[in-house]
Amino acid sequence: MKLFLKRKKDTISSLTKTRPRKLSKPLKLAGKILILVFIALSILAAGIYIGQKNQKYSLHALLPKISFKATPQKDTDAQFFSEIYNLIKNDYWDKDMDDTALSNLYLLAIQKLTSKAQVITSQDEQGIEKLIKEATKTMDPKHKIAFIAQVSDVVLQNLQPFGRSRLYGEKMITDIQNEVKNANPGKNLYDNLKVSNSSPQQEIAIAYKSRMNELQSQKQTPEVSQKMQEVQRAYDTIGDIEARKTYDVSGVESTISYKLISPRIFYMHFTRFSPTSLEDINRSAEKVNQGDELDTLIFDLRDNIGGLVDGLPYFLGPFIGPDQYAYQLFSRGETTDFKTKLGWLPSLVRYKKVIVLINGGGQSSTEVFAATLKKYNVGILVGTKTKGWGTIEKIETLKTQPNPQEKYSVLLVQQLTLREDGQPIEGLGVEPNINIANEGWENELFRRFNSQEIVNTVKELLKPDIAALPKK
Repeated sequence: MKLFLKRKKDTISSLTKTRPRKLSKPLKLAGKILILVFIALSILAAGIYIGQKNQKYSLHALLPKISFKATPQKDTDAQFFSEIYNLIKNDYWDKDMDDTALSNLYLLAIQKLTSKAQVITSQDEQGIEKLIKEATKTMDPKHKIAFIAQVSDVVLQNLQPFGRSRLYGEKMITDIQNEVKNANPGKNLYDNLKVSNSSPQQEIAIAYKSRMNELQSQKQTPEVSQKMQEVQRAYDTIGDIEARKTYDVSGVESTISYKLISPRIFYMHFTRFSPTSLEDINRSAEKVNQGDELDTLIFDLRDNIGGLVDGLPYFLGPFIGPDQYAYQLFSRGETTDFKTKLGWLPSLVRYKKVIVLINGGGQSSTEVFAATLKKYNVGILVGTKTKGWGTIEKIETLKTQPNPQEKYSVLLVQQLTLREDGQPIEGLGVEPNINIANEGWENELFRRFNSQEIVNTVKELLKPDIAALPKK
């Protein structure tokens, strides 16, 4: 599926060369407001993007375990079906999903689940409702609702892009919302370092070094590598005093790991978008914001799975400036522009040379972020093409709940994200300025920055990606 979209005629502001050094509003106040806004958005599930791993949930597999009870309300099963049908018809991103196309999907789903050929009287909601009543006429109430739920989930999964839309139960939705907020209930970062939540910072630092040395001395297997990642992730959060305070209060982990590679080069690895990401970026940059030599930032977006797209107007402001047209979303034949809501971060203004690392593991909001940086020529994108996962899903809790023991919600693709050239990110991804799959990419990077130190540093960071490239 490839869409050719026309941009709006709005004038897109270009990136100015002179960057003001002050924010339009106090950063601390803006940061606090941003966190509150994000937490509220997470709870409301607005604009949530879900990665592939959420497809592990299978409603069909869970249904036999659910204890359905008949509801005394008349025709609740019909209302349940009707609400989902009209939600798809009215809110799904593709306006061509009309009664004819949607009823066709329902017909195929019913035929699949009944293993029988079906005859539809009319290609609309009424025709499908009659078909469902005929298919469930001998079923008891609990199996009737289970059947409608299965049919609805099959239809949702078969909307394009395949598998992104689903019918979920309450536990699944809670798991998704925790993923978006970067919170992991039941997981304790202190346990990863074998310390307590009352341990002083010095003890945590010692435990981190000891644990990493222990794991590095072992045979490097995928299991050991996973444990090392968990130890590093824990230290990135509780090894920092401010990030630790946030984690202790909200359970939200830090989204930034960083290091000063040399007096000239600062490296930041941005792992995912969360309510605290802007604060994480600023806190990390402030810690090294000194000296005259530091002028190069390597901003690593590799394997960043994204998160709340609603945060992008805040995240992008520190990189492209205030009140700039940042990105566009597409839905039902129309594009919508989004502008930045914050300005430059003083701690980032000093970097005159910026390299942004991307790869096929970067998806969702990360791809929009990278495409916007590319559009405004903020740094050079180096690596390989991003995943091409360009949908925005929203969770809609259904008003009709036929089973008092289960609360159903629909996860529905409502918008597509667009890259810098106006094309959908979905299926296309974001291309780097310098692709490491091409011969001579190091020479091209040298020509851009005239620095062998930068080339060597980037090459060292990209070793795993270079090793994973197909052999020529």
